[in-house]
Amino acid sequence: MPLLFLMLMFLAVLFAYGIGQWYGRSQAVGESQVIEIRDYQGEKLSSVADFRENSIKGPQKIDPETYRLTVSGLVNTTREYSYQDVLESFPHHRKVVRLFCVEGWDVTILWDGVAVNDLISASGPNPGADTVIFRAADGYSTGLPLSYIRDREIILAYAANNVTLSEERGFPFQLVAEDRWGYKWIKWVKSIEVSTDSSYEGYWESRGYSNDGSLNQSFFG
Repeated sequence: MPLLFLMLMFLAVLFAYGIGQWYGRSQAVGESQVIEIRDYQGEKLSSVADFRENSIKGPQKIDPETYRLTVSGLVNTTREYSYQDVLESFPHHRKVVRLFCVEGWDVTILWDGVAVNDLISASGPNPGADTVIFRAADGYSTGLPLSYIRDREIILAYAANNVTLSEERGFPFQLVAEDRWGYKWIKWVKSIEVSTDSSYEGYWESRGYSNDGSLNQSFFG
């Protein structure tokens, strides 16, 4: 009887282990099926793993519960949004945009986000404002013309290839500065300032990089 009992216990453990392994594998497979889109409307996409980590202070860990995005400067009303506020209060946009880094690599990604102009419009920008200054949690900053933000319907992305941004990719929000060099694609955005300071120099601009940042121009000088 004791031998039979031990054998039954042994079989039960093996069965439980097998079920656990099968479940773990099925979960992994399920996750891999929803982790990332690599083809969108016939266009091949890069992987989110193809980016290189080149931020000034490394990936920032931001708590979505305490995070706040501020829209201020030359506006009628300074507004502060939680992460969920941004996701729930503004229309969502989706577009495929290619990022070109000055280091020589590039990625083509499907971005989901909200229009920066919608955020600015909700605060009532001053008619004389012509510049938007973005600041990040790591101290990084950059500026872009307000006309560019509006005309190109530039978005603040919360997802890449259908996946919520990781810490490395700029969670909670990364600017999708299409047709601009990668240093304009600021990550971990925490504030948007509406300004008239068209000569504002951000982190790399103050170190000699082009303030315009257009792809059809040299990024340096």
